Amino acid sequence: MAAFFIGLAWFVSTRQAVLFLVGIGMGGVLAGARFGFTTGWRRLIEQRDPRGVMAQLLLLGIAAAVSMPLLAAFPGDLGAALGPPSFSLLIGAFVFGAAMQIADGCGSGTLYKAGLGIPLNMAILPMFALGSFMGSAQLEQWLSLGALKPVGLVTQFGPWEALGLTLLGLAALGWAALRWSGKSAPWFDRRLFIGAVLLAVLAVLNLLIAGQPWGVVYGFGLWFAKIATATGVFDPAANPFWSQPVNLTTLSQSVFMDVTSITNIGILAGALWIAAGKRTASAVPASLTAKQWAVGIAAGFLLGYSSRLAFGCNIGAMVSGISTGSIHGWIWVPLAFCGSLIGVRVRRHFGFH
Repeated sequence: MAAFFIGLAWFVSTRQAVLFLVGIGMGGVLAGARFGFTTGWRRLIEQRDPRGVMAQLLLLGIAAAVSMPLLAAFPGDLGAALGPPSFSLLIGAFVFGAAMQIADGCGSGTLYKAGLGIPLNMAILPMFALGSFMGSAQLEQWLSLGALKPVGLVTQFGPWEALGLTLLGLAALGWAALRWSGKSAPWFDRRLFIGAVLLAVLAVLNLLIAGQPWGVVYGFGLWFAKIATATGVFDPAANPFWSQPVNLTTLSQSVFMDVTSITNIGILAGALWIAAGKRTASAVPASLTAKQWAVGIAAGFLLGYSSRLAFGCNIGAMVSGISTGSIHGWIWVPLAFCGSLIGVRVRRHFGFH
């Protein structure tokens, strides 16, 4: 990690090197605190345990409280994670919610669990990248079904009004989670709440350093797009998504110039660091059957494809979308949760633990 950091600072840029450190922090917190977005939702659904979801709401609230005023103060330098309300968003979010429960990981979850050395997630990672690339290559056809212009609350109402609406929405979600769980269910978990605060700080640092919110999915698609282009099986100039000037430029540059790729690599490294320091028998997953491997890998492909259609995963659409005031983040959450209701049953059917 030290050698990679020095290499980035020397050959690429100081900004990319610092972003790598931010990614290491993200991976370390996700793996160290076992801060799983997928697991938090599943425990709420199956066990009526709201602690993971309440920690996620705290993360969103803190990130929004800092990010929204920053976006208003520096509109030319910082951008929000905006996505268009569309049929592709509705379908993608629902499918992603189901697939992440089957695959036991969203975008960040797949990264940090692959970094921890969990075999299924290591196998899912390249399939996630393939799915993300395929989704991006076909995104224009999905958007042609119907899409509206992206809506940003900060631009529409101002930072403080946007923050007030966001906090009200998060409070409503928290109230619903507690009602679902019952009065006697504990809602506070010190480890998860510390993880939420640290992740919020790191997400804001990502926004300040990169000039854009924390994302995961774009980096995955870029990796496979580079492979497909280099091998001659894909012509980016003939594709509506990859022929866009910003995407074409990113595709032509070194992968180490892409801010999303650098934080993704950092998350892998941070989780690997945690894994190297905490070797416990409980961390070793049970062996899977051939059918479970097939189902898990198929779910990994769907994760990538659907997240591109939905303009992000739990990070890009939910955390970054909501904390920077994008309406599409608020549409994503209920659709993905409904998908998770299906996904946990499919997961149980195939005997995943």
